[in-house]
Amino acid sequence: MGPRETGGRSRPGRRAVLGAGGLAALAAGAAVLTTADARTPGDDREAAAGGAVAFHGPHQAGILTRRQYHAHLAALDLAAPAGAPGAGAGAGTGAGRAGAAALLRTWSAAAARMTRGEPPVDGGADTGVALGAGPAALTVTFGLGPGFFDRAGLTAARPEALAPLPAFPDDELDPARGGGDLFVQVAADDPLVAVHALRTLQRLARGAASTRWVMSGFTRSAGGTHRNLMGQLDGTANPAPATDPAQRARILVTGSGSGVPGWLEGGSYVVVRRIRMLLDHWEGLPAQHREQAVGRRVADGAPLTGGAERTPADLDAARPDGVPVIAANAHIRLAAPRSNAGATMLRRGWSYYDGLRPDGTPDAGLLFVAWQADPRTGFIPVQHRLARGDALARYVVHEASALFVVPRGAAEGEYVGQALLEA
Repeated sequence: MGPRETGGRSRPGRRAVLGAGGLAALAAGAAVLTTADARTPGDDREAAAGGAVAFHGPHQAGILTRRQYHAHLAALDLAAPAGAPGAGAGAGTGAGRAGAAALLRTWSAAAARMTRGEPPVDGGADTGVALGAGPAALTVTFGLGPGFFDRAGLTAARPEALAPLPAFPDDELDPARGGGDLFVQVAADDPLVAVHALRTLQRLARGAASTRWVMSGFTRSAGGTHRNLMGQLDGTANPAPATDPAQRARILVTGSGSGVPGWLEGGSYVVVRRIRMLLDHWEGLPAQHREQAVGRRVADGAPLTGGAERTPADLDAARPDGVPVIAANAHIRLAAPRSNAGATMLRRGWSYYDGLRPDGTPDAGLLFVAWQADPRTGFIPVQHRLARGDALARYVVHEASALFVVPRGAAEGEYVGQALLEA
């Protein structure tokens, strides 16, 4: 299959020069593919491999903590109250505000126990899937979609930033794998611990919420930058919230007393995108072409302007003939904060490989997970910029998209979202 050929049709699109070599790539929309450095610090609940990450704290675990080896991302829809339009037979007792609170209370208690390596319900029956595995650095993170506020009777409390993401050029989104009332990110160093936690939450939600979609991913290393399925080192330019308060403020919501509700103070917003990589085409390209499309060397991740992996890219560098060393449509140039009025996201993504599609091409790519204090000044402007010329766009397809608001963390004895649901 050639680049951007889907469903038997070709999408050649616009082309742009990739530097002095005259290599060309399509200039269309793509999200940031350089996801989080697994070494990203910034959370006082860090754990060594296999250790425990505390569930309780001022912000939820799984945002600033290091990326684990295995992850499951899931969205669920709250059940409509019995008798409500569209509820239908078998809708259960429904959700509403009380039902939503009961679910998040139950989930939070189970998550706190599982992150300590304990059975999810005190004295309750358990499948034993994760028995003896320990905490495995498990984190469980909960988010709320726009529909949650309607189902819970809290429409007036829905934040303005939780508005539908705009349509971006060349998106091919599957509605069945986007949206949702509730978001769950489960990540752990042990695959059985991760899937056990997800299955537990799904089981505890029966009658109150049904699973809308699940996406599962992996990474090779939790101790440094890793290569994605395109072979590129991932996460080199991710922010470091532990050492830069300004960057931290662009990831976690701050501003108590200035219109930010207490339930969101210390929370965040998360954008989730499923980005399929057209690997059959990408893997046949010369290394020089792949490097110019990204703006970094394949071998060590260093910018094409020289140095080592973490040497800042010199976006002003030019060859003697005046052509920029890092092409005008190179991914790292268009995604850089400098190119987007300082827009910053903390990107924690996982690769996925789901076998082959009906046409025989790989169903593989990146689960892009980006955290920010406000998507209107984070993901959205960056994606609009990329949509005007990212060289990688020819080799990826955006297939799923969702946005959730993530409440602040829960203190001991509290549950996530309690300040919102019991206000």
